Amino acid sequence: MLTVEELNRREAVLRAVAASAGTLALDAFVSRKPGDFTLKGRQDFLTEADEAVENHVRAVLADAFPSDGILGEEAGGELAERLWVIDPIDGTANFARGIPHFCISIAFCDQGETLMGVIFNPASEEFYFARKGQGATKNRVPLAAAATDSIANASVEIGWSPRVESTQYLAAQQRVLDEGANIRRGASGALAIAWVAEGRTDGYAEYYMNAWDCLAGLLMVREAGGVTGAYPAEQVELLTGGEIFAAAPGIAAAFSKAMRIAIAPTERKGEAA
Repeated sequence: MLTVEELNRREAVLRAVAASAGTLALDAFVSRKPGDFTLKGRQDFLTEADEAVENHVRAVLADAFPSDGILGEEAGGELAERLWVIDPIDGTANFARGIPHFCISIAFCDQGETLMGVIFNPASEEFYFARKGQGATKNRVPLAAAATDSIANASVEIGWSPRVESTQYLAAQQRVLDEGANIRRGASGALAIAWVAEGRTDGYAEYYMNAWDCLAGLLMVREAGGVTGAYPAEQVELLTGGEIFAAAPGIAAAFSKAMRIAIAPTERKGEAA
């Protein structure tokens, strides 16, 4: 078990490295040229900035906490008792196309449990942070999930993954639309989940998401009074990804039913570290 002092030090380093990574990402965004990307797979973009930002974050964390493990989208990694999970640029398709809706997402886990996380959009200067048991903030202002009490009045986002058959995705959209909800898509899952914590959006769901895309945001939603799914139920799932769900409490049950993604047991939420 980490002491409060050890957690405080990790928080300070996390905030600082997210800010410096954001500066690198924003510089690359401003100076990018059309076509400055490659494709790792279908609709899976990679820019030089992804690798540069992850390398920077890895170097800072490895120097500050040499005994901690690191798992990143670009360079991979292995499970460890204390683990940093990094998405250097979430929303890379937006980044590559000149759309200022992207972010750095970093989470810190102890024995598979997410204890703190940052999501930072340097283009909009929105810095989201959460620490277990201490709430969630944007630019140090406390966040709260939306008070929406009916899915018929909700605005939600449904993420898409090429790992899931399009028929399943389209069927889920139809069920949600049949409930009366509005569906949007911003192409950054990490920011979408942060928006649920902020109350900008009432829910987010995706049938397959990697740990680096969602851990920080899911903690923010829980700390902001929202509801999340069971992922990750076990530490090994940090390597495999899974179904992701986040919602304002007033629509969580209906949105969960429409998406057919289970809500996590209540006892997994809200206990202080």
